[in-house]
Amino acid sequence: MIENPTKADGAALWRIARDSQKLDLNSPYAYLLWCRDFADTSVVARVDGDAVGFVIAYRRPSAPDTALVWQVAVDASQRGQGLAGALLDNLFTRLVADGVRHLETTITPDNKASIRLFTSFAERWGAELECTELFGSADFPDDGTRHEPEDLYRIGPLSPR
Repeated sequence: MIENPTKADGAALWRIARDSQKLDLNSPYAYLLWCRDFADTSVVARVDGDAVGFVIAYRRPSAPDTALVWQVAVDASQRGQGLAGALLDNLFTRLVADGVRHLETTITPDNKASIRLFTSFAERWGAELECTELFGSADFPDDGTRHEPEDLYRIGPLSPR
C-alpha cells in the first residue's frame, strides 16, 4: 500500500534513511516535521502496516510547478522489486494532476542507483532529463569530511497520465 505519511511514520522514515547508509541523514525531528508539514508531497509504502519505503518531496515556493524530491529510500528487505519507482510514479501521478510539470532532485555523481532510478522515471514518463552541477564540494562547510558535489536532475515537462 502506498499512501501519504503521517507524523507517526517519522521514526520509521528516519530508520530507513539511516539504514540506507547512502543518504545524508537528517535528525529524527526533521523526519517528524516532514511527515507533518509535507505529507501532501510525500508518500510511504507499507507492508503489513509497517513503513518499508518512502519519497519525501516539496513544491518549490519560487516555482510551484516543480516538485523537488528530497529523499527516496527503501528498506533492505524490499530493494530490487521496483518499489522506489512505484513510489515516484504514485506521487507524481497525483502531483502532475495538481499542476506539477517538473521533478527536480539532487544526486551525487557516485550514486549510480539513484541515477538509474531517475533516468528510468524520465523514460517511463516520456520526459526530458537535464543534469547540471548544483552544489560543488566547496559549497559545503568544512566539517572534516568531504561532501561530494550534488548534481541537479530536472525532469519534464510531465504530462498527466
